Amino acid sequence: MKRFIVTAFFIFICFLMQCTVFRALAFGGIVPNLLIVLTASFGFMRGEKTGLLIGFFGGLLVDIFFGSVIGFYALIYMYIGYTNGKFSAIFYPEDIKLPISLILGSDFFYGMICYVILFLLRGKFDFSYYLVHIILPEMVYTVVVTLFLYPVILRVNHSLEQQEKRGEKKFV
Repeated sequence: MKRFIVTAFFIFICFLMQCTVFRALAFGGIVPNLLIVLTASFGFMRGEKTGLLIGFFGGLLVDIFFGSVIGFYALIYMYIGYTNGKFSAIFYPEDIKLPISLILGSDFFYGMICYVILFLLRGKFDFSYYLVHIILPEMVYTVVVTLFLYPVILRVNHSLEQQEKRGEKKFV
């Protein structure tokens, strides 16, 4: 129950910060995608199911407030969370290379899917402009923010795991 409350709090805070604080700190209209950082992080820390659920609820928030179709962003974030959950077997908390590369790849995937669905299918074929002015700057900004946000997520996840282990020992 405690993990559920903490996770819901993280989703809400990351969404809120992405929509308010980082909008004020935008560079050229580019905002880091904190929900990708959260979804990918919990995905490879806790597994496919957790990544999928966090992706769904984070994406649903984006759909409700900014999407034109309910479920589009939820589906993208679900895929990101599930795919990152596949890497939970090779996750080591002290190694930051895997999380950074997975978050970088997840943000690139997100940008590409958004380009294909939201722009390419409407006849806007200037991919190089979208890549250079939207996808790559967002990836860089997201990775810079990841360097500060990921240790917090890791510490909270480790603390929750320790509390769960202590609770299991009481029943054994």
